[in-house]
Amino acid sequence: MTDTFDLIVHATHEAGVKVGGIGAVLDGMLREPAYNAAVQRTVLVGPFNRDNATEMERLFAPRNGLRVRYFSSAGVYDLPEALAQALTRVEMDFHVAVLYGTRRFGEHEHEVLLVDARHVRDDVVRDYKYHLWERYGIDSYKYEHNPEYETFIRAAEPSLAALQAVVGHTPPRAVMIAHEWLGVPLALSAARHVPGAYKTVFYAHEVATVRPLVENHPGHDTRFYNVMYTARDQGLFLPDVFGDQSHYFKHALVMAAAAFDGFFAVGDLVVDELRFLAPQFAQRRIDLVYNGVPAHPLSLDARHASTERLRTYAQNLLGVRPTWILSHVTRMVVSKALWRDIRVMEHLDGLLAARGESAVLFTLSSAIPTGRRAEDVWRWEAEYGWPVYHRADNGDLVGLEVDYYRAIEAFNRRARATRIVLVNQFGWDRERCGRRMPAEMQFSDLRHGTHVEFGQSIYEPFGIAQVEPLTAGALCCVSNVCGCVGFVEKAGGGSLPNVVVADYVTPVAALHLDIPHLLAIGQQTRDMIEAATARKVAAVLAERLPRTREAETDLLESGFALAQRMSWDVVVRDYFLPALAAL
Repeated sequence: MTDTFDLIVHATHEAGVKVGGIGAVLDGMLREPAYNAAVQRTVLVGPFNRDNATEMERLFAPRNGLRVRYFSSAGVYDLPEALAQALTRVEMDFHVAVLYGTRRFGEHEHEVLLVDARHVRDDVVRDYKYHLWERYGIDSYKYEHNPEYETFIRAAEPSLAALQAVVGHTPPRAVMIAHEWLGVPLALSAARHVPGAYKTVFYAHEVATVRPLVENHPGHDTRFYNVMYTARDQGLFLPDVFGDQSHYFKHALVMAAAAFDGFFAVGDLVVDELRFLAPQFAQRRIDLVYNGVPAHPLSLDARHASTERLRTYAQNLLGVRPTWILSHVTRMVVSKALWRDIRVMEHLDGLLAARGESAVLFTLSSAIPTGRRAEDVWRWEAEYGWPVYHRADNGDLVGLEVDYYRAIEAFNRRARATRIVLVNQFGWDRERCGRRMPAEMQFSDLRHGTHVEFGQSIYEPFGIAQVEPLTAGALCCVSNVCGCVGFVEKAGGGSLPNVVVADYVTPVAALHLDIPHLLAIGQQTRDMIEAATARKVAAVLAERLPRTREAETDLLESGFALAQRMSWDVVVRDYFLPALAAL
């Protein structure tokens, strides 16, 4: 019989609205019947800014499913009088604003508690920071210049007070889950004021200390993971080889979480990274709780219809109707390693040309999270052919997009059978992407119609987007540092026809380097390994692309079967709930 839990509190910056990966996790998990059967009550707690128009628009958008029960700023008091008065006292005592209500997740509703603590009393913040220094050695003076740090530190104490007003007497089986470092301050406040009331869990969606060590060095994953495994074999920890990290506020909060009761990690490498972080984590139990993958049945005819819409778009842009559609849906950040797609394409171009085939890679990625204004896109399309062509002097290309576009420009000039198109927009329809996109196009067409989805990241704790097209029978090309690889291997056993794993790390083992030489790995060594790996990956992709209806059907069936074994239902039933039961 499944254990049941009276209350689970999710402490997260995405309590009110889904913004990124943690929001996607909550959206997948909290709608599952198995979760709702085992958890009697769920409260999501986080900060908000009532003066941020964009944030408030997303919060109150109908699709967000929010039903407000208490928001004194808007005159909403749809609660029993005693609870409304308790929340009003919290607002007055701490000088904060509180919003309380419910959000819909599938067929279920869960409670949401948001606190705007921008104007919280200074003495409350000073007292809490002193507690953090005294109990956990966190020197807030180092980090006070950082608005992220301040947001979650300032919100901790009033959020706990509001939470306790909402839940009343904490029930016996109560768990507080801190999603990443952002949820840690609330959990530390709970440990201070209601010790023992909650079992505390640090849910590692990454290891914040590790990400910059990977991203900010030219050796990237090729360097870091080889150093990590060699150092661990010698009994060394991260500070022993990469130096003291206490200057980084996220590291300080993660280290404070070492006092929690349990630890969840979204991928196998995240487990290894946590154990490498410090001795405090090395001997602790860390439970794998993977992210889930969409698993919806799709007919071959429906897949073909989506592919044809993508081909039509490619023809409208380039004058060529490609044999194959390739895609990469991602954020425009260093960790996504978009240059690796180009390296694979350089080899794939010749292989496809030799077969008389062609391909277009659509990279849907924007350095501006909300994308561009639709009217700007339509104007740029008319003026100079966006998104095939871009400019950097008018708000079109910004940040990392500039270098990426220059690289694909160089590739497109010399390629024979393939092209890369950067769609630096949020959205995938005619309204957002211009008149040359078919009127009936939807974002789902990009997921259902692609033949290959790239995701060769240098740092990727899980990587939901990389494997979303599995259920449509696509080939998913991921790097071996993607956390989803461990789940794929467990779910797929010895047969993985839909997944191509690019290994940019283990070839270094053949060089037999010691730690000083591994630390010195830079772009030259990484370039050498990337070139060799990209050639292998291109050969596998060219071979596996389905050239008969039978091959298409096989990939569709195997991809859907694999996605089913990686669904949120499986994650909740086989990973999340057993991990909770072990606390």
